[in-house]
Amino acid sequence: MGSAHMAVTRPAPGAAEIAIAGDVTAACEDDLMTAHEEASDAGATVIVLDFAQMEYMNSGGIGMLVTLLVRAQRRQQRIAAVGLTDHYRQIFELTRLDEAIVLHDDTASALRALAPKEGR
Repeated sequence: MGSAHMAVTRPAPGAAEIAIAGDVTAACEDDLMTAHEEASDAGATVIVLDFAQMEYMNSGGIGMLVTLLVRAQRRQQRIAAVGLTDHYRQIFELTRLDEAIVLHDDTASALRALAPKEGR
């Protein structure tokens, strides 16, 4: 079992992407929360979680995503997930995570769907 690696990028104004590589388990909670803080400090209202390089996720990893979700909701942030395999998409649906974390095929479509609408 390896560990996860998180990298924060800013694909668009008001948005941050956290690329998650490796094994997503409860052990990487600190790393994920640090990455979320980094994203939030930059004023991101949309957080895209990129799972394209994820190798494995267990129930601890799912629990950690729920924790992240609660934190994001407190900050009125919206979360999307991209890069999930069919297997993990199913897990998101079974655990109903997909009701809170919107699943998209790629970052561009996630940003189009979640970007703050201008002129409201």
